[in-house]
Amino acid sequence: MLDKRNFYINGKWVTPSKPNDFEVINPSNEEPFAIISLGYKEDTDAAVDAAKNAFSKWKETSKEERISLLEKLLKIYKKRFDEMTEAITTEMGSPIDYSSSTHTVSGQSHLEDFILRLKEFNFEEHFDSKSNNYISYEPIGVCGLITPWNWPINQIALKVIPAIATGCTMILKPSEIAPVSAMLFAEMIDEAGFPSGVFNLVNGDGAGVGTYISAHPNVDMVSFTGSTRAGRLISKNAADTIKRVCLELGGKGGNIVFADSYPNAVRDGIRNVMSNSGQSCDAPTRMLVEKSIYKRAIKEAADEAKLIKVDLASKRGAHIGPVVSKTQYDKIINLIKSGIDEGATLAAGGPDLPNNLNKGYFIKPTIFTNVTNDMQIAKKEIFGPVLSIISFETEEEAIKITNDTEYGLGNYLQTEDKEKAKRVAKKLRSGVVYINGNAADAGTPFGGYRQSGNGREGGTWGLEEFLEVKTITGWK
Repeated sequence: MLDKRNFYINGKWVTPSKPNDFEVINPSNEEPFAIISLGYKEDTDAAVDAAKNAFSKWKETSKEERISLLEKLLKIYKKRFDEMTEAITTEMGSPIDYSSSTHTVSGQSHLEDFILRLKEFNFEEHFDSKSNNYISYEPIGVCGLITPWNWPINQIALKVIPAIATGCTMILKPSEIAPVSAMLFAEMIDEAGFPSGVFNLVNGDGAGVGTYISAHPNVDMVSFTGSTRAGRLISKNAADTIKRVCLELGGKGGNIVFADSYPNAVRDGIRNVMSNSGQSCDAPTRMLVEKSIYKRAIKEAADEAKLIKVDLASKRGAHIGPVVSKTQYDKIINLIKSGIDEGATLAAGGPDLPNNLNKGYFIKPTIFTNVTNDMQIAKKEIFGPVLSIISFETEEEAIKITNDTEYGLGNYLQTEDKEKAKRVAKKLRSGVVYINGNAADAGTPFGGYRQSGNGREGGTWGLEEFLEVKTITGWK
């Protein structure tokens, strides 16, 4: 059992203000493997005070100083790469090969890209050659960073690195369900030699530390990734202090498969949804298939789902692991049952455990057909390996169904017609549109429309989230 009870505050690992033990569960076997502490207001106050005290000096550091420390952090991250992979595999159930190739790599990639963007970023500039005004980009101050369990190091890197790069100080609250990767990252920060108080970590739940951070008068900005429900609460808690709130929330992405799509479009779409056990906010969990190829698509989708193996996260190979917790497992199973009750056709999977497993939060890759967009399985973010297939007849109908959701994070479309792809992409109401399986390049902005959040993470846009813009007149 790992003992991870201490918090990282003001450059030291410190004992919590009072005991409040919380067991971290390995979702592959339902057994605890680490103990952390859930913080109180006193712990949050201590971390915020440390960040506030450190800000006056840290904001004055040069870009070159911050780059040097981030490059040192990158070297340490590479050295401890395998430790990060093991932590993510154990805490959230991501299969070890997937953890290494996708999760842990994402942290390194973000570090590398933000260092590049920081080198190119101009913090001060003249408005234009004719103007007597000067524009200055300045760090916003103390930042509260609240990260999720489904992409732990990815989201930590997307928040912590740009906050550091822009001269902000911070308090990080990772998910209490998957906190070990965050604590390992804090060890790396410490080893890199960042000044005391620049980075602080306090574990806790949303009702406790999360609430204290979002309402704290000395926190200038909150950056949160998680559920839309929690995002609403954070926005309300932050309202009294008028702090900046950056939200990356849920999604219910559509994947439009036109009749002229490339041959493996349906099968690739299934693999996309099922990766990470369906626990990705931009997963295309509604597949819209043109009516002329609907029967063929159903056959391919069901066949592909049955080919996907489900097994322990510790095992090597290409398979999916468990979902992260009993709470998530129960929610997903109940939504699968609701799909059956509402009259959708179960083409693959279902609520029973996979045959080779009798312990752990494992769910079969599940496909529903004959789904209408008003069913719960088509409206709610299930956050598990569950896909709904909906038919459409025209381009306009496909766009209308895709946009008929409260979310707007990531949508997808498949067609060999390049002009149609561009036309449809422009009409989809989401922060990202993926055409024919093409991934976003490093440094491009990521974020949502509507109830999928606000603000953007990644690249120059990610840096700008942590900056205030000042106009100074009479400069020349």
